[in-house]
Amino acid sequence: MKAFSYEKPTDAAAAAARAAEVEGAKFVAGGTNLLDLMKLQIEAPVHLIDVNGLGLDEITETDEGGLRIGTLVTNTTLMADDRIRRDYAVLTRAIAAGASGQLRNKATTGGNLLQRTRCPYFYDTAMPCNKRAPGSGCGALSEGAFSRQLGVIGTSESCIATHPSDMAVAMRALDAVVETVTPSGNTRQIPLEEFHLLPGDTPEQENALMDGELITHVVLPAPVGGVQSYHKVRDRASYAFALVSVALIRQPDGTGRVALGGVAPKPWRSAEADAELPNGARAVIAKLLEGANPTEENAFKITLAERTLAAMLKEA
Repeated sequence: MKAFSYEKPTDAAAAAARAAEVEGAKFVAGGTNLLDLMKLQIEAPVHLIDVNGLGLDEITETDEGGLRIGTLVTNTTLMADDRIRRDYAVLTRAIAAGASGQLRNKATTGGNLLQRTRCPYFYDTAMPCNKRAPGSGCGALSEGAFSRQLGVIGTSESCIATHPSDMAVAMRALDAVVETVTPSGNTRQIPLEEFHLLPGDTPEQENALMDGELITHVVLPAPVGGVQSYHKVRDRASYAFALVSVALIRQPDGTGRVALGGVAPKPWRSAEADAELPNGARAVIAKLLEGANPTEENAFKITLAERTLAAMLKEA
């Protein structure tokens, strides 16, 4: 691990300003992703800004009837909160499907949204990766590459990595909004739909945050009710990332919302696909994955998504 300096501010705006001021600075909270990447020298920040002293670790109610979740609320705390369990069950179920109990005890809400891909070519520094080393190429698209776990839609010729978060898929189904503070001290609200970026020609740009901008809260709108479920299909029963995951909110009249994980560089959802829910899983997935460009190794994900959703609809 390379040497770095460290500080622990007590003000969110000051932390953002400091991050913008020091080139190569990174925020650290639970560190469940960043510290691993530092050990592998995929990330090599020269300065760490510890945000654990900012007091952003509470879940409060909004005037609109929703919840405002502090960026430092741990995954364990969030999934166990009585209000989340009662009114946003899809979120509790998604978080419970992720990682391990030990990691959920440390991982934070903001950090979960910002975690980086688990593409094997991103993690192998001997291989080309445009996300890790822009312009080096995409190892996953080279001849004979392993792409079974990677994306089938929203990808590009530069990158086919997927976003690994389970929590983010549920939050996309719930229409969550990310609140931030900028280095100038201003605040922003970014709908989760717009927060994660598609790779295009710049896969190293993974989200809509500007340099130094800090997530302070994630806001959930008022509860939408319905039957809420989350199903994650993976290669082993625990501590594995999704091949396909499905967040489903189904209303008594058959309408609802569907978001997919494990198939794209961001949680994948569309209003047009949601509108097909009364017509069944095949219609939803046909619209949701319209224009998919899978590899030979991961084309099965399209069928797997349809069958997973069909089973969930039957259960709902």
